[in-house]
Amino acid sequence: MTVDPSRSAGRMRASDADREAVVEHLREAAADGRIDMEELDTRLGQALSARTHGELAPLTEDLGPVVPAEPLVLKGGMHGATRSGRWKVPPVIRAHAGMGSVKLDFTLAECRLREVELEVHGDMGGISIVVPQGWTVRADELETAMGGLKNRTEGPGTPGSPVLRLTGSCGMGGVVVRHPNFRERRKLRDAE
Repeated sequence: MTVDPSRSAGRMRASDADREAVVEHLREAAADGRIDMEELDTRLGQALSARTHGELAPLTEDLGPVVPAEPLVLKGGMHGATRSGRWKVPPVIRAHAGMGSVKLDFTLAECRLREVELEVHGDMGGISIVVPQGWTVRADELETAMGGLKNRTEGPGTPGSPVLRLTGSCGMGGVVVRHPNFRERRKLRDAE
């Protein structure tokens, strides 16, 4: 008995990342005018409840292939690196501090994802992460190493808000996760 690989692939379980990729593709198709809002709502509901690749495939087959987003890579090097202001959050981010620090500020970022994987390497400079109120930060898979983790966010986030999953190592510089401080909140109010 031979098994048709295309049929067995369709029965494979879909991951949250698979569903998110389809959701993002559908939203981009609606923004381009390839599908209307009513069709978007219908397809989004089907995508979010899909259990297998076979259930996901028909939702985008008339829209072209789903292209996975490239991970965002930040390297602190000697002088440090910052990502702040208005930017679109990809599903995967890799931050390597090096001698200089890395700061990731999600406060004004556009994030349509349920979950974002942030692989950190604190090295010598350390990593600072600023998340909006309501976000959930999970650091179960993070190696604290010498620098350790300082998570200054309060408990579970708001339902439906993004989950930031930290992996990697804190290194010597450590990793700090916090909400915007007073100065940053004032700057945000002034920008409105």
